[in-house]
Amino acid sequence: MKHFSNRYIFIFSTIMVIVVATLLSLAATLLQPAQARNLEIEKKRNMLESINVAASRENTEELYEKYIREGFVVNSDGNLVEDVDAFTVVVKNEQKKPLEQQYLPVFRAEPDDGEEVIIIPVEGKGLWGPIYGYVSLKSDLNTVYGTNFDHKGETPGLGAEINTSQFESQFLGKRLYENADFKSVQVVKGGARENDPHGVDAISGGTITSKGLQDMIYDCLIKYNSYFLKNRI
Repeated sequence: MKHFSNRYIFIFSTIMVIVVATLLSLAATLLQPAQARNLEIEKKRNMLESINVAASRENTEELYEKYIREGFVVNSDGNLVEDVDAFTVVVKNEQKKPLEQQYLPVFRAEPDDGEEVIIIPVEGKGLWGPIYGYVSLKSDLNTVYGTNFDHKGETPGLGAEINTSQFESQFLGKRLYENADFKSVQVVKGGARENDPHGVDAISGGTITSKGLQDMIYDCLIKYNSYFLKNRI
């Protein structure tokens, strides 16, 4: 009897594992389109916020169609890459390739103020995980028009402050270049000096995240240097 009971328990457990695994797999398959849709909307909303357009889930698609004119891909030489959809390029995956093989997405936008803006996606490492976002530039391909940053797991009240409007607004008007020299934007511990064209204040208590964000901006945007210099006004 004891032998039968153990056998029954083993068979029952095996069946339950198979059933649960099947249900989980089915659920993941059914949810995948919805998850992909959510990621697409979030990506579009973040892009819009980098050009200072506030969007909700309900109106993101409408506003994206209104303000984002086109997307295209360039290489590290600043030349157009044909037949690649900029929206589907995953920056994290591109970063694993040699620079000369990387696809560099560019999105062109026209906000209500009539400024010709381009949007560049950026991705790097914070203290606890990935940080990412978008940097938009005016038509001179030098002056920051807006930013949007986010993170996976930075510390609330410290590194997580990178996605607050108070922090992001500091980047408006900052410059990437001094003449033809790429300087990027520096996130300065203790505070940037007044009228510093490249400096913003670091997050108090979030030194590592601030440094990671500074490196992210530099490392991602320097790849576009040839494109910027060829197309600067």
